[in-house]
Amino acid sequence: MSVAIAAESLSKQYRIGQLQRGYGTLRDALATGAKRLRRREHQPNHPVIWALQDVSFEVAEGEVLGVIGKNGAGKSTLLKILTRITTPTRGRAEIHGRVGSLLEVGTGFHGELTGRENIFLNGAILGMKRREIARKYNDIVEFSGVEQFIDTPVKRYSSGMYVRLAFSVAAHLEPEILLIDEVLAVGDAEFQRRCLGRMEEYGAEGRTVLFVSHNMPAVARLCDRAILLRKGEIDLVGDAPDVVAHYLQTEAGSAAERVWDDRSAAPGNDLVRARSVRVVDDNGDLVTTTDVRRAVGIEIAFDVLRHGEPVFPKIKVLDSQGDVAFNALDTRERWNHPSPPGEYVSTAWIPGNLLSEGLYTVNINVCSLGGPKLIAHVRVDEAVSFHVQDPVEGDSARGRYTGSLRGVVRPLLEWE
Repeated sequence: MSVAIAAESLSKQYRIGQLQRGYGTLRDALATGAKRLRRREHQPNHPVIWALQDVSFEVAEGEVLGVIGKNGAGKSTLLKILTRITTPTRGRAEIHGRVGSLLEVGTGFHGELTGRENIFLNGAILGMKRREIARKYNDIVEFSGVEQFIDTPVKRYSSGMYVRLAFSVAAHLEPEILLIDEVLAVGDAEFQRRCLGRMEEYGAEGRTVLFVSHNMPAVARLCDRAILLRKGEIDLVGDAPDVVAHYLQTEAGSAAERVWDDRSAAPGNDLVRARSVRVVDDNGDLVTTTDVRRAVGIEIAFDVLRHGEPVFPKIKVLDSQGDVAFNALDTRERWNHPSPPGEYVSTAWIPGNLLSEGLYTVNINVCSLGGPKLIAHVRVDEAVSFHVQDPVEGDSARGRYTGSLRGVVRPLLEWE
């Protein structure tokens, strides 16, 4: 399979501080240069930072590659180098094919031109003939949802309208390689779903996509592989769900234990406050990774502060793509009666041979009943997380099969 993008030892260095104006006349430049020569010995030493350092990777034709990492990890700098907005300090990158990019809201748009005029301008920049653009014009406008304002100068668009039209143009003019930065977060939820669906179609059509995002479920679902950047360097490359799982647990701070030492700042209200949440094994020991065949417990400790309505704990378990595996609440008889003030610990046991392999995140609540609805007195999203792994020893639901088994759950069923 041929290579669409090849990066070799890409590095980008920036100086901190202003050494010269970003613009000015030739006279200003000559005067500033003369002054600098006369006072060179007095020039301050401006520190430098490496936004990228020795980043190398390849993207095959038709592959969807995700790039993730914290803010400042170098993701946007990488895309700006690949789109030739900036040049690398060291290294080189080769791109084979027509590139469409969506890096920032309004990139490539002229504010004084209307939406209609910008569609044709962007198409021309991408190398499309006017006839080709005209053929797809109606689809672009319909997808963007800005028909009413298509003849309005885009400088009057909101950021959401801007990105809707920009993504629609980039997606419908059919570049062979599509580079997307975290601009979809500007759009509303409905438009984000449409964009992600379009990107799935791109992958199915064999086009190459480089997707930078903080939307971990989208990266895990859409991408074949992912790169995790940390401080400008590649920390991990691998299958997208595995890289996302590693990032969530190490970089994003999601761990197997959460403790609130300051009770006044703990999640909750004047009735209930959380103390801690832990992932434990059957011995009560803290675990970050569990065998698929073993039970794992979600231990919730909380304080009831005063007499009031009965309260009970609840958990929601989500997989690495953000899909809900299941909800469960404690239905024991004791929670039908008022809960006297005191310290409580309740553990929800997830049986072995139920969950599939991968990273799971747990949201916790302490609730009471309010008619047909639950009233959450304590709510902590992404409270803890844990990995499920299968040693492939033949006594789980996969038997001796070593390939991929998709799905949130993978129960060991009775067969006859």
